[in-house]
Amino acid sequence: MSEPTIALTEDAARQIKAIIAAQTEARLLRVSVIGGGCSGFSYKFDLESQTAEDDLILERDGARVAIDPDSVPFLDGSKIDYVDELLGAAFKIDNPNAVAACGCGVSFTI
Repeated sequence: MSEPTIALTEDAARQIKAIIAAQTEARLLRVSVIGGGCSGFSYKFDLESQTAEDDLILERDGARVAIDPDSVPFLDGSKIDYVDELLGAAFKIDNPNAVAACGCGVSFTI
């Protein structure tokens, strides 16, 4: 099995560093895929102080993202970005594995 490829954009790295700088204990962003949402799966973002031994760690420009091994297959080939649009600013995952998404874009189907 090949190594998973998950990209972290420059904008996402910049935002993660800004968020972490304002925290006292958080050192990284954890991205998870959990069951639920109107389309079957949804993304979860948490600030954490440490990684687990089996996490996939992404690093860019001093920003760190941890992804648990159960979530990695769902995110393989994805790009984690940060967008600031008219409707608001948020982390956004461009996931080629998602075949459908709900109208609000929070949940997806594989």
